[in-house]
Amino acid sequence: MTWTMRSSRAALGAATLAGALLGLPSVCPAAGQSSSPATEASAAARAGNPAATDAAARLDKKQFRNVTVSVDQGVATLTGSVELYQDKADAGKRVRKAQGVASVRNLIEVAGPILPDEKLASKLQEKLAYDRVFYGNAFNAITVSVENGRVTLGGHARTDVDKDSALALVSTYPGVKDMVDEIAVDPVSIFDNRIRRQVFDAVYGYPSLKRYAIDPAKPIRISVQNGNVKLYGTVDSQADKDTAFIRANGVPGVFSVKNFLQVAGPPAKTQK
Repeated sequence: MTWTMRSSRAALGAATLAGALLGLPSVCPAAGQSSSPATEASAAARAGNPAATDAAARLDKKQFRNVTVSVDQGVATLTGSVELYQDKADAGKRVRKAQGVASVRNLIEVAGPILPDEKLASKLQEKLAYDRVFYGNAFNAITVSVENGRVTLGGHARTDVDKDSALALVSTYPGVKDMVDEIAVDPVSIFDNRIRRQVFDAVYGYPSLKRYAIDPAKPIRISVQNGNVKLYGTVDSQADKDTAFIRANGVPGVFSVKNFLQVAGPPAKTQK
C-alpha cells in the first residue's frame, strides 16, 4: 500500500512539473529569446521541406534581404522586392539550382527610382553606344525600347560577349523594372568578318565621313549577316547617309545593303 501511494504521488508530481514546463514560453536555443507562433510555423515548414530550406539558404545575401521564398510541389515562388532588375534575375537563378526545385515563379518587384520611359531609353541608348569601345563596338547595332520601365533590347550583336555586355549594362541600371532579350547574335563567319572590316574602312575612311570615326561611340553601325549589310545609327545629313550606302555597297562580296541610318534633325532654337 505504502509503495502504491508513493508511486501515485511521484506520478502526480511528474505530471504537475510537465504541465508547468508546457506552460512556459518556447525558447530559441540560438537566440535565447521566445519564438513567435509565426516563426515556429515557418521553422516547422522549413524542417519538413528541404527544398524550401535550400532555396532560402541560397538567398542569404544582403541584396535579397526583402525577398521570401516558398516551395510547393517543386514550384518555388519568390516574392518581395529588390533594388535592381539584376538582383531579381539572380534570385531566380539561385533558387532554380536548389535541390527539389523544378521551376520558379519570380514575383519579385524591382524597387528603386522610377524614370519616364523616354528618359530611361535615352540614358540606356547612350550607355550602349559607348559600350565595348575599342572592342569593335561599330559592329553592334542594339536597339532599345521602354514601356512602363520594361526594357526590350533588340537588333544585332557581333558576338555573344557583346550581347552579354549589353544585357549586364541594362539589367544593373537603376530604373529598369523588367527586361526582354531579343538581341540576335551574328553568325560566326570568316567571310562576314572580312566584309565588316572592308565596309568599315570604306565608310569611315571616306573623306566626308572620316569625322564620324573620331567619336568612340562610332555613330555609323555596321551589321553583317551572311554577306548582307545593314547600316544603323545617326548621321548629320542626307548626303552622308547616301554616301555611306554607296560606299558599303561597293565592297566586293556584299550581297545587299539596307540603309537604316537616321538623319539628325536641326538643333533646337533657343528661345530668347
